[in-house]
Amino acid sequence: MPRHRARRGDGSPDRDRATRAGSWRRAGRRTIVALVVTAAVTAVGCSAAPAAAPPRAPVTTTTAAATPVAAPRTGVPDLQVEVLADGLDHVWDMGFLPDGRVLFTERDGGVSLLSSTEPGATVTPVDADFSDVLVNGEGGLMGLVVHADFDRTRRFSTCQTNQVEDTATDIRLVTWELSTDATSATRVANPLLGGLPINPSGRHSGCRTTLAPDGTVYIGTGDTARGAIPQDLNSLGGKVLHIDIETGGPAPDNPFVDDPNPARRLIYTYGHRNVQGVTVQPTTGDVFSAEHGPDTDDEVNRLEPGANYGWDPSQGGTVGGYDEDVPMTDLERFPDAVAAIWSSGSPVEAISGAGFISGPQWGDLDGALAVGALRGQKLLLMRLAADGSVAEVLTPAPLDGEFGRLRGVRLAPDGSLLVSTSNGRDDKILRVTPV
Repeated sequence: MPRHRARRGDGSPDRDRATRAGSWRRAGRRTIVALVVTAAVTAVGCSAAPAAAPPRAPVTTTTAAATPVAAPRTGVPDLQVEVLADGLDHVWDMGFLPDGRVLFTERDGGVSLLSSTEPGATVTPVDADFSDVLVNGEGGLMGLVVHADFDRTRRFSTCQTNQVEDTATDIRLVTWELSTDATSATRVANPLLGGLPINPSGRHSGCRTTLAPDGTVYIGTGDTARGAIPQDLNSLGGKVLHIDIETGGPAPDNPFVDDPNPARRLIYTYGHRNVQGVTVQPTTGDVFSAEHGPDTDDEVNRLEPGANYGWDPSQGGTVGGYDEDVPMTDLERFPDAVAAIWSSGSPVEAISGAGFISGPQWGDLDGALAVGALRGQKLLLMRLAADGSVAEVLTPAPLDGEFGRLRGVRLAPDGSLLVSTSNGRDDKILRVTPV
């Protein structure tokens, strides 16, 4: 397991940088990176007019003489980017503990603890047995979710490609209990949920987990590059699943919860290619996914329980292999399939983690959906209209090519946005805040 240092560092070189406006600056050598976003955002991927910013409640400040009401913040704020930790390796996911510390996974097999979400945080590896993680291609140790009752149980779950005696077996969720001193973790359920299809090459492993407000968990899965799996309701691949984190069984309101087939009971949506991000909108409870397309049309989808999202490389079982020339959402074959609320077109961005920005300090970015891009090496900020469609996409210059491939995106309890890089060398956890 690699050793890590929590220190500040410079971004990775940009090999495929998009045109961007505005300016940036570096404050000192290998110190806090502060870059300006107000005039440094580029609208991309959407022709609709920007949605009007919703009204926000006033913020009350207190002085010795009076309690005046400050005006709500408006406009798109400048963004400050700070490097919380570097020297890492493919940081895949992050989860927040009640005391402000952060657990995170690295794809090559390891969980570590970040002491806080503030500059100067330290990284401590957690001693745990990850010897059965199959690290190959897109597979390895991936999603992480801290249980809602962590205060009582000290439990968290990870998602991994699994092997037994060097043979790929499945993709599974494993539940762990963190020691009271947070230096080690032991397995308490292995698997919590198993039997997800696996490709020994690691291709299209999916494996993003996200906690719902009621303590249940959504899991985005990949189709493992097998053509028939996305439309097969007897398979857990190419789906978004919704489970009870205590039992690994179906969430009680799942669309197929009464089906006699145990696999179908777990399915929330189907017809997906390779889900890399799942997040819940705080104000509505709606679920959104970020998904890789082939050579065109990455998608952001607003998920409707039981819906088909139209990916079918088998063309209804009429062709063998994995035909990637079919549409990401095949409305001709599946007229009832749900169209994406945003599509990258060509070229793809290889979008990954996703999370909603929340808080009046974010001004007109309050409520925006933040999505990381691997190939595109940027952060996409999607402002949504009242009907849940994407009204406008902004690309902040501070995170456009400056740090390379962006993988994990999570909103921290303190209102900051944590973003991880996935370059394979000197990877970082970044803290993004409005200034």
